[in-house]
Amino acid sequence: MNENEFKDLIDDSPFAGSPVKPTMLAENTKFQFRCHRNVKCWNACCSNIDIPLTPYDVLRLKKRLGMSSGEFLKQYSLPFEMDKYGMPGIKLNPVEGGTACQFMTPEGCGVYEDRPTACRYYPVALLTMRRSDEYVDRSAYAMVREAHCLGHFEDKVQTIEEYRHEQGVDEYDRKAHAWRQLVVKRKSDGPAIGKPTPVSNQLFFMASYDIDRFRAFVMSPSFNETYDIPVEVMATLVADDEALLDFGFNFLRHTLFGEKFVEERPDAYEKRLARRRAMAEQEKEAEFQKKMALEDDKYSGEH
Repeated sequence: MNENEFKDLIDDSPFAGSPVKPTMLAENTKFQFRCHRNVKCWNACCSNIDIPLTPYDVLRLKKRLGMSSGEFLKQYSLPFEMDKYGMPGIKLNPVEGGTACQFMTPEGCGVYEDRPTACRYYPVALLTMRRSDEYVDRSAYAMVREAHCLGHFEDKVQTIEEYRHEQGVDEYDRKAHAWRQLVVKRKSDGPAIGKPTPVSNQLFFMASYDIDRFRAFVMSPSFNETYDIPVEVMATLVADDEALLDFGFNFLRHTLFGEKFVEERPDAYEKRLARRRAMAEQEKEAEFQKKMALEDDKYSGEH
C-alpha cells in the first residue's frame, strides 16, 4: 500500500480523525514520546476528550466500577454514528457541562489499569481498514500530534511495537479484533447489503456494548425456541462476559451477513410465523377496541 492509498483509507477507519497526521507507520517505526506526572501538559489530553470505546473497553470499565452495562452506558457514554448508515458507536461522556474525562483526577487517570484502548495508544492512532474488493482487513498506524502535548519533546525513543507492549494494548487489540473486522465489513459492504434496518442497528448496539441486556436476550425463551444452543455453551455464556462478547460478534455476522454460526431449530420458522400472526391479531384486536371506544365516546352524550 503506497502513501496515497493510505491517505484515501484513513477516512474509512472506525477510529480515524483529526489530529491524525496522515503518514503510514509500521510497528518498527521509532518515535519520541513520554508522558509522566511532571510533564507540563499533565492531564491536558484528559481535559478535552473525544474517546471512542470498543466493546472490550466497556466490559473492562463496567467490571471495574461494579456496574451493569446498562448503568455504565447511561452514566459514562455518548452515542454517535460510525457511518452514514447509522452504525452505532459510543464515546466517553465528559463531565457534566464540560469537556474533561469523568475519570480524570489531579494524579492522573482514576481507572488507569482499565483505561480505554484509545487512551493506551495515544499518541499513536490505530487504523483498521478493508476495501470492498478485499477479503482481509489491514492495520496501520499514524501519529497524533496536538499543540498542547509536550510529551513529544521528552527524551524517550522507542518503536511502536515496544510502545504497544508497554501500554498493554496487545490484549485489548486481541479482544477487539473480531469486532473491528465486523465494523470494517459493515462499512465496506454497506452499498452491497443496503441500509441496515433500525432493528439490526439495535442488535448491533446491544451485542457490542450492552452485554448484560444481550445476555438476557440470549437466555430468553424466544431466542432458545429459534436457536439450538448446547447446554454447556449456554452455561458459559451465562457466566462469562468475554465468551458472551465473542458469541455476540459471531451472532452479528450470522444475522447481518448470513455467515452461518448457530443452528436454527427445525420448527423455528413456523414458530416465528405463529408469533407474528398472533402479534398481528393482537394489534388488530387492539385497534378494533380503540375504534369501539371512540364510537362509544362519540354517542355517549346523545341521550
